[in-house]
Amino acid sequence: MITLKELDYVQAFKELTNEQLASLRKFCIKDNYSRGDRLFKEGDSADHLWIVTDGKVDLRFELPGNISASDENTISSLAAEDDKKRTLGWSCFVPPFRLMLSAYCVTRSCSVIKIAKTDMLALFEKDILMGYQVMSYLVKVLGFRFHQFQDELAKQKGHDIMHSW
Repeated sequence: MITLKELDYVQAFKELTNEQLASLRKFCIKDNYSRGDRLFKEGDSADHLWIVTDGKVDLRFELPGNISASDENTISSLAAEDDKKRTLGWSCFVPPFRLMLSAYCVTRSCSVIKIAKTDMLALFEKDILMGYQVMSYLVKVLGFRFHQFQDELAKQKGHDIMHSW
């Protein structure tokens, strides 16, 4: 079972009370993966918010025709030790509710907490402040990931320009 301490460690839930964390805990599912396992695939329905609690997960884009995304296609890495970079699956709250990247376990093993979007939204309807606090954090994650993606594109363009000389 997920502990309140584990949930309190999650940056997205830092502002929540013990009662709010306890209501959220009821809907948490813990999953474990091994190196190379795909947690989810780009384009799949986004039904959960994911939190990396142990190990490291890479977010990658898929190339057409490939069975899996190679580590060369990594956009971002999320590690349990980095409390600011371990929440993924924000797409579950944004139309068209599809995952934008694939996620792979890149350490010997990794553990995640999954929380169904429908359960979270039901809690947010009952406790609007809770919803506001969690969604405010997720907007920050989205902004961070957007800037990270821009930086990665700028690096690649710079790399391409340097090699074209």
